[in-house]
Amino acid sequence: MTLTNEQTLKELEAVHARKPLYSHPLWVAFAEGKLTLPQVRECIKQRGIIPLHNHNYHGRLYVACPDPKWRARIAEVCYEEGTGRLYADGVSHHELYLRLAKALGISRREMYETNYCAGALAFKAYFSDVCGRDFLEGVSAHMLAAETPGPRHGKKRNNALRVHYGLSKTDVLFSTVHEVADIDHSNIGFELLEEFAKTEADRRRVIRTVEETLDMMLFMYDDIYRVVRAVKN
Repeated sequence: MTLTNEQTLKELEAVHARKPLYSHPLWVAFAEGKLTLPQVRECIKQRGIIPLHNHNYHGRLYVACPDPKWRARIAEVCYEEGTGRLYADGVSHHELYLRLAKALGISRREMYETNYCAGALAFKAYFSDVCGRDFLEGVSAHMLAAETPGPRHGKKRNNALRVHYGLSKTDVLFSTVHEVADIDHSNIGFELLEEFAKTEADRRRVIRTVEETLDMMLFMYDDIYRVVRAVKN
């Protein structure tokens, strides 16, 4: 039977169900308040490999886009990430992440001087490559894999930070903004699937890319969790 785009979307849902990012022990411990404050700080520093280096991901996706109409859509995503003028009152997303870090007692200098673990570095290398290598694969990795689960778990992360670690509503705006922005970004991904996955081979490539990306993210979280558990209180 030919794999249609509708069937592809159902298969992507099944992939996410098999490989749920936020059922990882790192995020379960985070949500339940089982990490010490020093461990939370290390977690936030390591996860900075995504928001503090996002220009390596969305930026390459923009350059790789072959269609002017859709390139404009990706440009809107880059604009929001870089300026925050669509969802965050003019505060860029990396700045929101730095403010979250500051609320936890981590300086800007510490954030940018983080000694990233091998898993985080491996993810950055993979994600930078896939976003610039091929547009269909890049949009699948970024918007159909990495961003799709985010909105479902933003409130859990916010609640953990506020209930267990004493942060305010303002302190956790990074996650609050991404509850909205990631929905918008992942919706763009679904539209792009309709536009660019023209053949069954394309659709199977999308599924494979989403699986690979989720595997790489879980690998990254494995290594971050190892580093976090090694933090002395």
